[in-house]
Amino acid sequence: MMKKLLYGLVCCCSLAYGQNQDTSDVLMLNDDWSFSQVGTEKWLPATVPGTVHQDLIHHKLLPDPFYGTNEKKIQWVEDEDWEYKTCFVVTEEQLKRDAAQLFFEGLDTYADVYLNGSLVLKSDNMFVGYAVPVKQVLRKGENLLHVYFHSPIKQTLPQWSSNGFNYPADNDHHEKRLSVFTRKAPYSYGWDWGIRMVTSGIWRPVTLRFYDVATIADYHVKQLSLTDQVAKLSNELEINSISEKEKSAEVLISYSLQGGKEVTVKKNVTLKPGLNKIHIPLDIQNPVRWMPNGWGEPHLYDFSAQVICDGKTIASRQHRIGLRTIRVVNEKDKEGESFYFEVNGIPMFAKGANYIPDDALLPCITTERYRTLFRDMKEANMNMVRIWGGGTYEDDRFYDLADENGILVWQDFMFACTAYPSDPTFLKRVEEEAEYNIKRLRNHASLAMWCGNNEILEGLKYWGWQKNYTPEVYENMFRGYDKLFRGLLPAKVQELDEGRFYKHSSPYFANWGRPESWGIGDSHNWGVWYGKKTFESLDTDLPRFMSEFGFQSFPEMKTIATFAAPEDYQIESEVMNGHQKSSIGNDLIRTYMERDYIVPEKFEDFVYIGLVLQGHGMRHGMEAHRRNRPYCMGTLYWQLNDSWPVVSWSSIDYYGNWKALHYQAKRAFAPLLVNAIQEGDSLNIYLISDMLEKQSQLTLEMKVIDFNGKTLDKEVIKAVEVPMNTSSCIVRKPLDTWVNPEQRKSSFLLLSLKDKSGRKVAEEVYFFDKTKNLELPQTAISMKVKQLDGKCELTLSSPKLAKDVFVQIPVQGARFTDNFFDLLPGENKKITITSPEIKKGESLNITVKHVRDTYN
Repeated sequence: MMKKLLYGLVCCCSLAYGQNQDTSDVLMLNDDWSFSQVGTEKWLPATVPGTVHQDLIHHKLLPDPFYGTNEKKIQWVEDEDWEYKTCFVVTEEQLKRDAAQLFFEGLDTYADVYLNGSLVLKSDNMFVGYAVPVKQVLRKGENLLHVYFHSPIKQTLPQWSSNGFNYPADNDHHEKRLSVFTRKAPYSYGWDWGIRMVTSGIWRPVTLRFYDVATIADYHVKQLSLTDQVAKLSNELEINSISEKEKSAEVLISYSLQGGKEVTVKKNVTLKPGLNKIHIPLDIQNPVRWMPNGWGEPHLYDFSAQVICDGKTIASRQHRIGLRTIRVVNEKDKEGESFYFEVNGIPMFAKGANYIPDDALLPCITTERYRTLFRDMKEANMNMVRIWGGGTYEDDRFYDLADENGILVWQDFMFACTAYPSDPTFLKRVEEEAEYNIKRLRNHASLAMWCGNNEILEGLKYWGWQKNYTPEVYENMFRGYDKLFRGLLPAKVQELDEGRFYKHSSPYFANWGRPESWGIGDSHNWGVWYGKKTFESLDTDLPRFMSEFGFQSFPEMKTIATFAAPEDYQIESEVMNGHQKSSIGNDLIRTYMERDYIVPEKFEDFVYIGLVLQGHGMRHGMEAHRRNRPYCMGTLYWQLNDSWPVVSWSSIDYYGNWKALHYQAKRAFAPLLVNAIQEGDSLNIYLISDMLEKQSQLTLEMKVIDFNGKTLDKEVIKAVEVPMNTSSCIVRKPLDTWVNPEQRKSSFLLLSLKDKSGRKVAEEVYFFDKTKNLELPQTAISMKVKQLDGKCELTLSSPKLAKDVFVQIPVQGARFTDNFFDLLPGENKKITITSPEIKKGESLNITVKHVRDTYN
């Protein structure tokens, strides 16, 4: 398994994890830690960054939390206090420096920090970093650092006891809903896809930094205006001088142009004791714009700021900056109220997913896992990801990769699905958290917007909370909502990230049970799933922007095998129910499967058909949203990933395996899409483009083919044009003119869009009936294998249709160029599987399955 800076006081640190910090002497303090359960005096080696759960698992003092029903066996950890300690050496030369600051990038959550017998910090927020001036308590030679973590449960029990009511935090898997009182990742208390693992620990790096004269507390490259001719910027620095006298200094701002040429501007300044705010204007001629994935290169400029005093660089900071305009168009119109993203002046259809934390144990997420996740998004033709409000503000590596890959970020503040307190202490914590994270993230080109919370206003209005509370308590929840989400947070965004769009909740009006609301803003449509509506309802239940909708599936069998034994391979076994956090989940999967598929008897086949069901059902919705642009201008499905191996709405499982949903999202999000849909008595063909150039001289070939490979009908349309950034219907024909009722069960429509050279630029296979009504043939798939180190090349063929072919190998995270595809009669289908675990000459157990294989 894997804010301000106040000189001389403890403060939230605006230096972000992973960013280049001031030029100084830096000690990394991530090694040689030990930990102990308070009261035992039994000290064992610890890992930092890490959590107490990881350390206990490493020492075999906790079972694998993900296996079987072990979740129940780890709950005692959250009720205990834990201590961490280390020692480090400071030299006489380091002590001669003007100042020393201890930086904790992340403490989870209630922690007392002692250095050489002095209490230097009391933390109470997982979402901020802390900078502590410590020169006065450092010693030459060995120094002792000790962190005492209070149980987040015991720490908040007095608040709960004196509150007088239980907050409606239904995802908190405890009878006492304590999570709302703590500024800590809500999902760690449990969710309807999540394990309860309430962590403590030093979850981000620790450093000790020695420096002289001054430090750069914050550096913001603020874009004032942008045209094709010039980008006008303001370099805004906060420089904290520790000198008792004024000091003359020079500030240098440098950036690199394409080709490597470096441009520098200088400003002479006088640094006064304390905090100095410096503004340095800068123009870039003929700027190269940052573009989202699918529209061009996400060009980035490397910027640096240096402070020079007495001929010596005393502080520096670096950022990678993208120049672009992003406008969220949220305006009243004849159909209600629009909601879409305009990037560099062009309306963009948003294609993507909702992201949850990628692990229940956050320090387990490696840089390589982040890179793989962004590769997954980019390969699936996504241009946006929503960081959902029940997790955490992501690591800097996440936003750097979003910048580099052209993936826009919808950023929630960390509030979800429940009312929250609004007392002065709570609001002060939130203000510090907002300031820290806005400053940390505002330089990122990918940051598209801020959102106050997930579904809280909808919950207040429509989830029946008023039935469980007195009118006074219920009304106070609304007042608290306004303080937090209409008052404090938008004020901080306006102050620190002026011009960035903020909305107080998602959704803030639309509700899936109220059709009159669908034309206003963004929507979360849970009519499919909780409302048991058909996937076809997504054709008509249309939002202006779909920011959430989803459907569950089990992960594939090799992932199930990591948490269950063969005797647990039953849908309603104790282990399967332990890995299904939606109380209605397994029944709903079966209900939907019965509508569209022949339900298999074998558990393994049920899992496979469930993956196929999820993929096709969700693709139906994505294509409906794209088909109905510009009325609908975005589709972000729930959810991209998993935080542990579980039955969930994800398109990628915990081990990085793409489910059918991710392959279908890649198809549905293709830049150029040909899409067939039955509307009334007609079968209509749409051409949909997200490309920035008109596509001309195309040929659309339409063939009706039976399952044995015989062509029953063919029609060709030449000189087809597809305008940029549009959806248009180019063929409307009565269904009966395509096929007769009998042929619907034994044939499909193959749609091929080709350019003037004959190259296929888009393709769709359309079936005229539900899968359970099709007369799928028995067929044998032949397979040729070429295996090399790191990859395996397969060529598959079948004399008859093989529907929804699933190729499996027993290697977690292996990547397939394609999977869950229809193998057409007589077609040679080539796919490549890559993984470092594939070795030339070693046996690789490849299995191939298609829908007909699951029939008795």
